Amino acid sequence: MSSQKSKKSTSTKKANAKIVNSIVKGDSIESLRKVEKGSIDMIFADPPYNLQLGGDLHRPNNTKVDACDDHWDQFDSYKAYDEFTRGWLSAARDALHDDGSIWVIGSYHNIFRLGAILQDLGFWILNDVIWRKTNPMPNFRGKRFTNAHETMIWAAKSEKSKYTFNYDSMKFLNEDLQMRSDWFIPLCTGNERLKNDNGEKAHPTQKPEALLHRVILASTKPGDVVLDPFFGTGTTGAVAKKMGRDYIGIEREDEYIKVAEKRLKSITPCSEDTISTYSKREQMRIPFGWLLEHGYLEPGAELIDTKGRVAQVHADGSLVARTKEGEHRGSIHKIGATLQNAPSCNGWTYWHYHNGRELVPIDNLRQSLRMKIEGDKASSIPSGATVQ
Repeated sequence: MSSQKSKKSTSTKKANAKIVNSIVKGDSIESLRKVEKGSIDMIFADPPYNLQLGGDLHRPNNTKVDACDDHWDQFDSYKAYDEFTRGWLSAARDALHDDGSIWVIGSYHNIFRLGAILQDLGFWILNDVIWRKTNPMPNFRGKRFTNAHETMIWAAKSEKSKYTFNYDSMKFLNEDLQMRSDWFIPLCTGNERLKNDNGEKAHPTQKPEALLHRVILASTKPGDVVLDPFFGTGTTGAVAKKMGRDYIGIEREDEYIKVAEKRLKSITPCSEDTISTYSKREQMRIPFGWLLEHGYLEPGAELIDTKGRVAQVHADGSLVARTKEGEHRGSIHKIGATLQNAPSCNGWTYWHYHNGRELVPIDNLRQSLRMKIEGDKASSIPSGATVQ
């Protein structure tokens, strides 16, 4: 974790010391306005959907579907819902750090209204992520397509926000493939579905932990504070606690708070050495010329690509390659692209050197030098001091 991030998270905890890692009972808008402005790293919001259901829904066997018909999802009109949405999103934006981000989930009933208001308030939309349900509820009436997905909008506080995105960690999670914006995750069922004292579903729209795991892993770092203004049964807090993030939950319904508190008490956080995220972009930049300055390569050394094409290293860090078209000189990236007749090239993985036994990517040399520099830097810092 960078020192800047550590300082931000520390100040966040101090500003909200009384409510971090707890549930605030109360109205979402009023409670959000009491949060220290600019102090929250990430917000996940699962607001009322305003389903506007007309009558009961029954299965073919005439059993009633346990749909979301609770009082908190009832609004007199779209205007009333929009005013509510603008209120809590405005308060959420005030609470969010300048480099923070927000996730808002909804269905076709409300997600488009949410998206428009997000943009009206100055949020900068980064992605819309489709949660494809592996086990959606069938369309029992047969009058529409089966509603098999929900949409999440991921947005930064502004266009200039330096938001967190753990690209490499998400790639690891997806077996070294870029994570796509359609996520195939089952509904919350089985033992994960929480029940109340009567054995009924504790919450009609409880989200699966797998969904929150991906959201939190993608857009936060260990020690960050995650806020959920519609906490429900505490899925956001439970996953945040497991992953070494702090949380603030806002919830007004006593029944949900009771279930969430019991759930959170049972959570054991993962060990600190297993919750870190990885990002190549946050690593120290190592110019190719540093390999020569530190003796990892010598002027005159030959670099080779996988097809046997050769380029010679010069003292200024440039490469020279000769083809039938003539002599070409430039950076490791430019010469790699020229030889392939490609618009661009990552020279660190394209070029190899011979270590006496085999061809090895020059990126290995970069990693070795980076580790040496960072190790030397750490060893020069007195015990107990903080790396700036």
